[in-house]
Amino acid sequence: MAITSPFTAFENGKKEIHLGQHVLAEFFDCDPNTLNSLEKVEKYMVDAALECGATIVQKCFHVFNPYGVSGVVIISESHLAIHTWPELGYAAVDLFTCGDKCDPKVSYEFLRKKFNSKKATFTELKRGIINEETMKVMEKPFEIMQQSID
Repeated sequence: MAITSPFTAFENGKKEIHLGQHVLAEFFDCDPNTLNSLEKVEKYMVDAALECGATIVQKCFHVFNPYGVSGVVIISESHLAIHTWPELGYAAVDLFTCGDKCDPKVSYEFLRKKFNSKKATFTELKRGIINEETMKVMEKPFEIMQQSID
């Protein structure tokens, strides 16, 4: 049985295989009107998925009273999810892609611009690290690939 959509990277000259890239993003000082608009948040999340080359399967978004939006875009490669706090100008976003077709950092940069975020941070994790000899998922915590504070 072949592994579906592995991501192969070379780190320190060593080949490494993992199943997914998971970006945990925080956007600060965003436009509160955008973050409280169900239509805009949904459109930008869908567009962020398309921007990184993902295939959209389904989407579900909800607006809260008095404010805030949560939603998820399910993609063939995994998912993009969000929760906003417009009253704080803050959005927490989860960008998880499997395989090497999509780069979640492309979605991160796209959303940063659309939310007019003055400051943003992300942590990128390796998920499902494969032991090349046994071709099984190693039972260890995911690894941080990259962190950025802008």
